[in-house]
Amino acid sequence: MQAIAEQGFGNRKGALVAIDPQTGGILALVSMPEFDPNLFIDGIDSTDWDSLNNSPDHPLIDRALRAAYPEGSTIKPFMALAGLHYGVRKPEDTIYDPGFFEFPGSSHRYRDWAPNGHGNVDMHRSIVVSCDTYYYRLANDLGIDRMHDYLTQFGFGQKTGIDLSGELAGVSPSRAWKARISRQPWFPGETVISGIGQGYNLATPLQLAVATAALANGGTVFKPQLVKSVIDSQTGLRKTIAPVVMRTINLPPEQRQVIVDAMIDVTRPGGTAAAANAGAPYLIAAKTGTAQVVGIKQNEKYNAAKLETGHRDHAVYITFAPADHPKIAIAILVENGGHGGTAAAPIARALMDYYLLGKLPNSLSPTPKPAQGPVHAD
Repeated sequence: MQAIAEQGFGNRKGALVAIDPQTGGILALVSMPEFDPNLFIDGIDSTDWDSLNNSPDHPLIDRALRAAYPEGSTIKPFMALAGLHYGVRKPEDTIYDPGFFEFPGSSHRYRDWAPNGHGNVDMHRSIVVSCDTYYYRLANDLGIDRMHDYLTQFGFGQKTGIDLSGELAGVSPSRAWKARISRQPWFPGETVISGIGQGYNLATPLQLAVATAALANGGTVFKPQLVKSVIDSQTGLRKTIAPVVMRTINLPPEQRQVIVDAMIDVTRPGGTAAAANAGAPYLIAAKTGTAQVVGIKQNEKYNAAKLETGHRDHAVYITFAPADHPKIAIAILVENGGHGGTAAAPIARALMDYYLLGKLPNSLSPTPKPAQGPVHAD
């Protein structure tokens, strides 16, 4: 699975985390670009150290744990759950999207990614077509503190506790958080952009994977663990590391199913990840995202071709499968990759095909299967 993921990234930068949503066990943990750790065994020489340390690609940074990015639209399923939880939205509630949101009396427009809007949008469609305007309004109705309180249950803004050192906590903003770091008041516009995973919002790919796994399994937040067992060198006895439940979220099944059904349709014709998931013999739930790197002026349009590569949007993607009995949850971020459905979703599909069906990509030679064997879809 590591090899499949690394091949999928190619020469691009980013990170991927795959988790067993029923245990918290890490299935794949990838940070790209990689480097050869053998260089450090006998003490790295100055030439190799300078090459690694001064590289503009920063290969020494573990992007899965130590790089925090805006979540982009992958935050929307969790935002929708917050709306249901606090009773400010019902699934059938509809808004009209003209292509922007604006506060009464203000000329500033918070734009949807679709310039002409999406017309009438309910909760299901808001996820399938990734309607920004729906979530601008939802965020404004929720307020930043309720957003913070709900999202932190899924692990946003805090360390996951993985059995590796050095992970970052990310940021799930609130009024108190901003007052603490800047002594500035919170502004309504900051709430609005937080609703689409921008502004102060920052999460590691690991956090996104843990949150996705919790959504997949119905609300149990597991501690992510790489170590499955430890063998005592003196006695030879093997100690299995048990799953650790960090907390359980109150996630009513009927509310969760509203979100899962929409995420399934993200992978079907008309959804933002349809192409990468076409023909899958198992149900896939997903959400695509693009995370803005640089701001675009009010009356300008985003044009990747006119931007330096390092200023282009990140591609973000979360997914789990089979959607009706999840066995794998994945979060991927491809730096400056653009849209999650085209840059990141194909990597996830290749991983899921291998894990669930034992199917290798054509360009990879057969390798020994995992000790557990392939897990077949129901």
